[in-house]
Amino acid sequence: MKIDVSIISSGHHVADARLHRLAAALHRCGMSVEVIARGETFEAPPDARFRAAFGNTGMLSRIIRALTLPFLTHGAVIIAIDPDLSLSLLIAGNVRHKKVVCDVHEDYVSLLRDRGWAKGLVGLVARKIARDATKIAAEADLTIVADEHVPPLDAKNRIVVRNLPDFTIIQPTVSFDETPRAVYIGDVRKSRGLHAMLAALESAPHWRLDVVGPIAAADQLFVDGWLATSPAKERVHFFGRCAPIESWRIARGAWVGLSILDATPAFLEAVPSKIYEYAAAGLAIISSPLPRVSALLEGKAAFATTAGEIAAALEGWSARPQEWQSTREASSKIVESGDPYSPFAERIRALLSPRR
Repeated sequence: MKIDVSIISSGHHVADARLHRLAAALHRCGMSVEVIARGETFEAPPDARFRAAFGNTGMLSRIIRALTLPFLTHGAVIIAIDPDLSLSLLIAGNVRHKKVVCDVHEDYVSLLRDRGWAKGLVGLVARKIARDATKIAAEADLTIVADEHVPPLDAKNRIVVRNLPDFTIIQPTVSFDETPRAVYIGDVRKSRGLHAMLAALESAPHWRLDVVGPIAAADQLFVDGWLATSPAKERVHFFGRCAPIESWRIARGAWVGLSILDATPAFLEAVPSKIYEYAAAGLAIISSPLPRVSALLEGKAAFATTAGEIAAALEGWSARPQEWQSTREASSKIVESGDPYSPFAERIRALLSPRR
């Protein structure tokens, strides 16, 4: 089978939502897609050919993947979604006469300030690699960025592909649970509201919470301790990592989506993808008051930072469901209809055109 596009990842799991959105957009545009990443076949984009990448989550395995994956692909176009792939991707593109695409979906240097391991000498080296990788990504045949402010701003061929909802994966909820339920979907760690959300459930006895996503290693002991001792433990369910379709199946029927992010440098300039996804799913939103989120959701959401504020918003809505309903309907208006990924797919098709 001829493969048009290969999507490769040295660090992301194949269940990553952005990877699924990109693969689905390419498939809708009539292109065949191969994905090489960590994970299992059932977690991969359903319309893509999947090959499991070598190794585990360790650093040595990741380095080997970063050096080798661009040379193992079958596609005429190769899309890399990790910064450590940038150099080997460009080398492979020149040697193998492939078109190469770098997906810079976050400001990597700013994001490192949110990682506990990126301190001291290790942090200095990591930031150097991130800066260099971003510069290299600017030389790709196409550079994809997730927002206007995300570098490289001077890429020779650049397109913004924001993390907007894919309506083939997310459908609006039309029937809600009888018992109020909140949901969180994403990376599960302290800086993304883990501790605050769990503490809030202890003060919101009318609510349940579903948490969908991988728990950061640094927070696993905290979660284990909380589940062993909290009086609210029976009302919280951790599902772990799920493919996007399964994540939004779990969310169906929930009342509220939670997005409680610390004011880190990376988050301050961003609008989290889950904000748009919760709105597309028909959920009311409780969010931390980050600047761009506050501007987007003014009058359309509840804003909270502390566990007490989250609990007060939840209990207020369960006591006055008409307020929850009006807020939910208002938040749904931030999502535009249509396919926001078609411009990206057309740019990839243009790279293929001499070969098709």
